[in-house]
Amino acid sequence: MERASSVPRLTPFSHVVLTLIGRGGAGAHDLVRMMRQGRLYWAGSPSHYYAEPRRLEQLGLLTSRVEPGRTGQRTHYELTDAGLAELREWLATPTAFPRIQSEPIVRALAADLADADTVLQGFDALEAELDDVEAELEALEQQAGSLPDRRAILMINHRLGRRIVAAHREWLAEVRQELTQRRGR
Repeated sequence: MERASSVPRLTPFSHVVLTLIGRGGAGAHDLVRMMRQGRLYWAGSPSHYYAEPRRLEQLGLLTSRVEPGRTGQRTHYELTDAGLAELREWLATPTAFPRIQSEPIVRALAADLADADTVLQGFDALEAELDDVEAELEALEQQAGSLPDRRAILMINHRLGRRIVAAHREWLAEVRQELTQRRGR
């Protein structure tokens, strides 16, 4: 369903940035840090997290001020009334099932094009990355207490994250089992 936004050319990523800036504001470096910590939910190039706030400011959705940082000046962004109104308008629109772009799924699909050992070896890094994601979720759960307005929703999101990791572990075990059986054929 298309909505008649009062602001042109906003993407889902635009709304991610507006949401992360939230009520307390944030700098682009904060957005990059949050993106890295929450990569399970939304990943992107750090350069986009620096560029998008500037674009949103030009559209009147953010305002900025320069503050001293550890290594130099940093730009701190805050939502304008128009930015908050845009977020509220977007929140009122229907949401869709998330788009899934999964390289491991494509690799499993292509497994018949290579020998099983080669494909299995390619999945070794995924196991380690799932361990890393679980550790990141643990850290995020600990940090959730520092954001009292968002804590309850953050914890719901992190429980989903844990289920996503568990589902990937189960899927990976099934793929490994299938490919191991193929070796014996």
